[in-house]
This record gives sequence, C-alpha cells and structure tokens, in this order.
Amino acid sequence: MGTFDYYSALVRMAPAAVARSAVRRVQGVARQALYRRRYPVDELRLLQAYGATSASELARRFLDTRNTGVWCEGQHRRSVLQALASVPGARERARERARTALLQEFIVFGTRVAFGEGRPVDWSLDPLSGYRYPLEPVEQLRLLRPGSDPKYPWVLGRLDSLVALGQGYWVEEEPEARARFARGFVLQTLDFLQANPLGMGVHWACPMEVALRAANLAQALAMFAEAPEVQRPEFLVPVLSALAEHSEFVEAHLEDKGAVPNNHLVSNYVGLLVVGVLFPELPGSPRQVALAVKGLRAEMEAQVHPEGTSFEGSTPYHRLAVELFTLAHVAALGAGVELGKAYEERLVRMFQATHAWCSEQGLAPQIGDNDSGRVFPLRDRADLDHGYLSPLGAALFGEPSLAGSEFPDEAAWLLGQPGLESFQALGPASSPGSTSFQEGGFHVLRGAEAVITVSAGRQGQRGVGGHSHNDKLSFELHLKGQPLIVDSGTGTYTRDAAVRNAFRSTAAHNTLELDGAEQVAFAQERLFALPEDARARVEVFQPGAQLDRLTVRHDGYRVLSSPVGVERTFYLDKRERALAVTDRLIGTGTHDAVGRLHLPDMNARMRAPEPSELARALRVPDAPREFEPLAVELGPEGEARALVLFASGLAPRLEPSSYSPGYGQVKQACMVIYGARHVPPAWLRWVVVFL
Repeated sequence: MGTFDYYSALVRMAPAAVARSAVRRVQGVARQALYRRRYPVDELRLLQAYGATSASELARRFLDTRNTGVWCEGQHRRSVLQALASVPGARERARERARTALLQEFIVFGTRVAFGEGRPVDWSLDPLSGYRYPLEPVEQLRLLRPGSDPKYPWVLGRLDSLVALGQGYWVEEEPEARARFARGFVLQTLDFLQANPLGMGVHWACPMEVALRAANLAQALAMFAEAPEVQRPEFLVPVLSALAEHSEFVEAHLEDKGAVPNNHLVSNYVGLLVVGVLFPELPGSPRQVALAVKGLRAEMEAQVHPEGTSFEGSTPYHRLAVELFTLAHVAALGAGVELGKAYEERLVRMFQATHAWCSEQGLAPQIGDNDSGRVFPLRDRADLDHGYLSPLGAALFGEPSLAGSEFPDEAAWLLGQPGLESFQALGPASSPGSTSFQEGGFHVLRGAEAVITVSAGRQGQRGVGGHSHNDKLSFELHLKGQPLIVDSGTGTYTRDAAVRNAFRSTAAHNTLELDGAEQVAFAQERLFALPEDARARVEVFQPGAQLDRLTVRHDGYRVLSSPVGVERTFYLDKRERALAVTDRLIGTGTHDAVGRLHLPDMNARMRAPEPSELARALRVPDAPREFEPLAVELGPEGEARALVLFASGLAPRLEPSSYSPGYGQVKQACMVIYGARHVPPAWLRWVVVFL
C-alpha cells in the first residue's frame, strides 16, 4: 500500500481520487480471487469455445471465423497494398522492418540488440546493464533495482516484431519469402511463450505490457491466418490459449487502483478490445469486449480534456494516448462495435491538438516526460516525430482541418484504400494559428517560421503530476521546423533516481530559478509525483496577425522566506521576426534569479550583435533599452539561425549541458545561463532575433 507520507501527499493533491482508489482496490482483490479460481485455458477449453472436437477441427474453424473487418484480417490485404503503393517507400520500409525482425535485431531506446534468425531471444535481459530479470512469480519479483530498468526488456516483450513480420508477409509476393516470414513468426512466438510462462518473470509484472503484447500477437496472428505454418494445431492451440490467458490476466489485474488511473488503464482496455474483436470465440471474449468498451468511453472522458489535450501533462504521452484511443477506434469500427459519438469527437480534437503544436517538419515540443512510448508497430519513427498523426486523423475522420501533409504509412496499413481515397478528397488545410490549451497547460505561438510552445497549467493527472516536470513558464522554440531552444528531456525513470530528478528539475528547463530552489519541492524517492503547488496559469493570451502576446504566471516561489511571484511575457513579433521575453518578479526580499536556455547540441557561440540586429531587437515590444555587449548565436557556425540578446546586467554565458531527445538517450549539449541579484519589483529581459 506504500508509505504513509506518500498517501498523505496524495490526499492533499487529490482527496476524492484517493477515496475512489480504495473502492477500486477492493474490487481488484475480488477480480483476482475470481481469476485464481478459473480453470487454465487448455486445449479442452479452446475446443469447447470453438465448438470443435479435435485440434485439427479447431484449426479449420479458426480459418473459417476470419471474417471481421479489422485492418489486419487477410481480406484487407489487397486494399492495404493498394494504399501502400501510393506512399513513396512504404513497401520498402515494411520489407526492411520485416527483415530486421526476422534476424531478431532490436533497437531498444537507441541500443542495438541482435540475436540472429531462428535463435533463442534473451527476453528478460536489460541490455544496458546486463542484468537478467529472474523467472519467478511476479508477486515475488523485485522489479525495481538500482542500475537496471524493466522498460528495456519490455520493449522486446511487446512483440512489435511479430507485426513487423506480418508486414513482410503481406508486402512480399514470392512464396518462399512469405513462408520464411511465417516460419519466423511461429518460431519467435513459441520462443517467447515458452520462455515466459503465465505469471512468471518481468514480462508479467506490468498489465499494460501484457495487454499491448496481446494486441500485437492478436493482430499478427490475424495477418498470418492463411499461412500453412500457422494453421498447424501444434501452433494454434498454444497461441490461442496464450491470447486467452493474456486477456484473463489483464482483466483480473486492471490498473485502476491508483489514485488517478492513467494511460496504463487505457492500454488494458485496448488490449482486451483488440483480442476480443479479432477472436470472439475465445473464452471470456464477449465479457471482455463489453468491459473494454465501457472502460474506454469512461477513460476518454476522464483522461482527455474537452479541448483535446491528454491529462498526462506531457506532449509525448499525448502521442501515446492518441495512438491508444485510435487503435481502439479502428478495431471497434472494423468489428461493428460502437464507442460512441462523444468518443469520436474528442479523438478528433486530440488529433487537432497535435496538429497545433507540431512544427512544419512534424516535430513536437518535448514537454513533460518522454518514454518514447508508441502503440502502432507499423513504421519506425523518431521519438519527437508526431507529424504523421494529423494526416492519419484526416483520413480516419475525413477532417479537413488535419489535411495537407503526406498520407502516412500508418494510415495505409490501418485504413487501406478507403482511407487513401478519403484523404485525397480533402483539400489542403490552412496552417494552424496560435492556440492556447488552457486545460492541458500548453500554449502555442506561431508565425515568422517559428513555433513557440509554453508550459503553464496544472500538473498532469489532475494534479498528481506523474509525468509532469518543474517546467512552468518554460518553452520550446522551433524555427523553420527544427528545434532551436529545447526542453532537456527525460533521461531515464527508475535506472537512476538522481538522473530522473535532475531532468525533471527547474534547472533542466527554460524558466527562471530563484535562490537555487525548485519551483515545486518534490520527494526525491517519489519519481512519479509532483505536487500542484505552483498554480501556473495564463494571465493574457492575445494572438494577432503581426504580434502575439502571452503572459503566464506561477506562484511556486511564494513558499520562500521572502515570497515572490514570477510572471513571464512572450511577444512574438512576426514583422521583425523576433521573440521578446520578459520575466517580472513580484514580491519582497533580495533574490538570486537564474535563467537557462537549453540547446539540443553544441552549436552556440558568443559574439557582438551587428547594428541591424540590435535595431530589430530594439523595435520588439517590451525590449530592453540597453543590451549586453555580447549576444549568443545559435546554430552551426556559418549557418546561424538566431541571435539571443540580453539586457544589460544579465551577463550571459555558455556552459555544458545534457539533452535527452528520447528515453534512455542522453547526449552532450550546451546551455545559456543568465541572471542577476534582484529586489522585486524587477524585470529580466531578452530577445531572440531570427536570422
């Protein structure tokens, strides 16, 4: 049940949620007790479920029941191939993914792991530390140990590779090549099931992972349903049994017992739905589909704000949520299951939110945690590439506001030729404008080839802050589609608590730090809790054709012995092609104010501004009257992209830093540090001139 101080903090942050959590815990105990009394899903239960008298008859009935409208069924192969043919390089990308999966090569958060075709996979290995999680009952498993990270073996255990093999099976025409992919699917599936028996080891420690693995295995099995290698009873019986066992395990271990259930619970429901609609004959499938439909409707309302932003307080987790809810929608739609109009309308707004903050290159700002999580194992994507979501939403819903980009691989696979025709019928969409998502806490200024995304709102997960950072009033600046000033990222979760806390600290973000204190104090040992003490909010949002103004504020430093409020104003001057930022301190006492601008690389240097650059900076609203003699030039030498000029007295300098563009990936970078000692009321001003 955790420690008293933890639950005391939760009661303070979300008292009603803790009460509901207690009820759900009792319900969970009952579900698990019922689960333990069920018979195992053996061959006899399968035969009864399919109305067969022998394993051979079961194999025949399995093929006869393949008639759902879900994308991965063989009847959709021709339509999918037609759509892929219109996407440059899509078939080649699918073929390459399949070949890599056949060789059992995996990229695990930037680390390459290879086992070789047909050889056993070391499924329980954390390749970074070399630690191998023991094969013992999950109740006894010590999941979190310093220096290791279960997310690494979980990447392998989701079995995305099985869907990749299915992609190869669909795009290949030559019989022997197709048979090779089918054999690879059979061998890799049986290898995993034999190495990870039900309830044993790291791959049963997280129901979210069990559910997403079940969804991938079910989709891949449907893709291979017509392959002779798959129709053999000695393969079908254990695999169908495993799918039923996965679903029963997830149903009994729903992740709804926390104070505020999050994306894990959505994943549970998605897994139950996908398996249930693809294999409705499995024991418990009708009950599990009904449970999933009811749960998904409720969680769409609970975890997605009416404006379309995820309640996680994280743009990368918003991508994960979009993929989760979309996979559920596509699977339900294909099987004739209704998730409801309210569900669809809010899902459309989720796509629109992504469209609002992505750069012209499809890159999203990195606000909050980034664990590189995805659900669609259909094309490899960079961790911050969210641009494919808008055209997917356009094709899925025929939504004109999302059109304008290229038809993505994901849409070709999930929607086939009808999706392509729907997309092609849409005219080009207008470029998104400046937008404020008040509930999500993300605010976007756009213009002059710049996209500025500011964080100012409640902590995520209704104030619990599970995936939030101390980033209030921080921002990212993308110029001409590329990140220029960035959030530092996430680094890691449980492998190293010190790294985790450093990357979510105030100093790791482009905001003001006072007296070396965190804007919100957090318990070092509580890696997924950040109290709602800053009360960040928007004071003014005024978008315009030539000038955008955004004023945001937080009260995190009101707890200091000499309390201070911090207010930050952004002016995006589209005519001068410049961004002016002013921090105002309101309060008492004397304070050391330090600001930082984190960069994605080492490409920065100090130099004197040219007269024309100074003149532009002085014309921006609220600009300083005098600047420091040296400014900071950003971008490769000889190809500078911007110049940052600071008001006199702020003494900017460059220092080494770290940047994490994806989970488990940390590279050398640099940051700009500036600041001064001030007595409020005081102002700190600087200007970014786009070159």
